[in-house]
Amino acid sequence: MELTLLGTGAPAGLPRPGCPCAACATAVGGEARAATSVLVDGTLLLDLTPGPAFAAARAGRTLHGVRHVLLSHPHDGPALEIPAGLPAPVRVPDGQELTLISGHRLRAVALDAPGTGYQVTGPDGERLLYLPPGTAPAGQAAPPEPYGAVLLDVLGRPDALARLRSGGAAGPDTDVLAVHLDHDVPPGAELRRRVAAAGARSEPDGTTLSVGAYRETPAPPRRTLVLGGARSGKSVEAERRLAAFPGVEYAATGGTRGDDAEWADRVARHQERRPASWRTSETCELVPLLAEQDAGPLLIDCLALWLTDAMDSVGAWDDARWASGGSRALADRVTELVAALRATGRTVVAVSNEVGSGVVPGTAAGRRFRDELGRLNAQVAGECEEVLLVVAGTALPLRG
Repeated sequence: MELTLLGTGAPAGLPRPGCPCAACATAVGGEARAATSVLVDGTLLLDLTPGPAFAAARAGRTLHGVRHVLLSHPHDGPALEIPAGLPAPVRVPDGQELTLISGHRLRAVALDAPGTGYQVTGPDGERLLYLPPGTAPAGQAAPPEPYGAVLLDVLGRPDALARLRSGGAAGPDTDVLAVHLDHDVPPGAELRRRVAAAGARSEPDGTTLSVGAYRETPAPPRRTLVLGGARSGKSVEAERRLAAFPGVEYAATGGTRGDDAEWADRVARHQERRPASWRTSETCELVPLLAEQDAGPLLIDCLALWLTDAMDSVGAWDDARWASGGSRALADRVTELVAALRATGRTVVAVSNEVGSGVVPGTAAGRRFRDELGRLNAQVAGECEEVLLVVAGTALPLRG
């Protein structure tokens, strides 16, 4: 099947008309996007973008051969503009299957939000799944084989992609295309970075591609370290990197702190952000987690709290104990953790604080923690394919 992306943006397009935000201000040239619309083999049109005939012409295509126009959006979707000669758009009822005169077969897929998804099988047997914005499949049976291509709202509903991967509908060879792109993410390099972290890709309007054709898509890194200061957005960045993958285990190293209401509120807000499908392990015993075989991705938040626990266990806060063996004991624990990270077969995203750029602590114990955290971060970074520094909510790649 040949797909031409007449549009790849949200229903209002990008930039949104009259929107003063920074993302819309920079969505110019090749970063501007019309509402998502996909032309399949020149005969089937999935959704309508404003000015579809002109969009097709810009892509070097024509709509003269279109025999079917399918709608996926709920009734408050983009305004319809139907050029002369196009058939009337229709919405197929959930679960209904149709065989088109072109030889394409399609099935309407029920969703967990208003709208209709479509599974399209081409005359060559290749299959694609197309989902409207803000939706995920509503628990239908997985296909016998992964789709050749999946087009969905990767950034708005990463959990939909995780669900498809978990059920086998999206496999390692599935071409995952991010569409319905909105102004929530700055266009350009940041957009491409976030899409790639989800194991997907984005293409500009007018791109033509073939379902099932070989393409080289770099796999997300297996080990990532996310550094940042307080409230920098480092935890949000780390969670975002795994939101599109199934079976995630969240290793929370902070534990509980008695009647500390402020700490409990921090923990609760973290928990609310996480997908419901994630499993949480409140532990500082990271080495056994890293050693687990055939386990899902592991998010560690955070190494600074792990180090606090490790320094507690060796008496590092006491100068005498530190000098008489505590320093060596802590180094052994760090070496064990770093070796486990090097040997792990799991996908790992670890979060840590970057504290060495601020005020020098006023106590020997505080300076000791600062120094040891710097050493720990450096050793962990040495074992990671990707290292990010998050500043003011902006991720700056240091490696990878």
